[in-house]
Amino acid sequence: MTSIRPEAATKRVPMDPLRKTALAAGVLYLITFVSIPTLTLYRAVRTDSNYITGPGPDTATLWGGALEMIVALACIGTAVALYPVVKKQNEAVALGFVGARVLEAAVIVTGVVCLLSVVTLRQAGAGASALPTGQALAAMYGWTFLLGQTLMPAMNALLLGSLLYRSRLVPRVLPLLGLVGAPLLLASTAATYFGINNTLSVWSLIATAPIALWEFSLGVWLIVKGFSPSPITNGTTPAVAAPTPRDVPA
Repeated sequence: MTSIRPEAATKRVPMDPLRKTALAAGVLYLITFVSIPTLTLYRAVRTDSNYITGPGPDTATLWGGALEMIVALACIGTAVALYPVVKKQNEAVALGFVGARVLEAAVIVTGVVCLLSVVTLRQAGAGASALPTGQALAAMYGWTFLLGQTLMPAMNALLLGSLLYRSRLVPRVLPLLGLVGAPLLLASTAATYFGINNTLSVWSLIATAPIALWEFSLGVWLIVKGFSPSPITNGTTPAVAAPTPRDVPA
């Protein structure tokens, strides 16, 4: 009767490098959603024109800034994680996706600096003389939000969506969501830019929904399923553990 040694039965199979890449990208995509509470955390500093002369609350703004910094880093991380894979489909477009993600992160950080500067002025007791400065900084944040967290996700969906749609690394319905949603979000952003819409209107929410669903579903899919078999990943050798002396029969 053949017996199975406990150490052999519990031995783990090394994870495929592509699976690791998909897992990392998926986790980072989901992390980009941690900034949703900033809609509430930033309410006072964005809407109260007398925030600098008032009592705050500073803590909510500081937490909002921390969450957005996490999002900025995660944005870059998603592009860096996916670049080695998607560049095999089209290196120029893949590089454009990395650049767009870096630009998005830079604009997000700029917006955070604007609101944290308002907090600093309030804590320093700048007083009523700093009201115009505080209002200008809050207005700057509004523009960075429009250009960084509204415009750039649409551009990213066009770039990454086209790469994933052509390569079939994920089911085509996922990048299709991004490719359909991007023009809607671009139209909404343009309308807001020219003053005939605002970022919190019903139209803006409807236009944002497909892009949000595309990014969230992509993250979940990459974590749960990883990449689908694709011509661009053919020839990628899965990691195989070197045999140990115990594995070699005597």
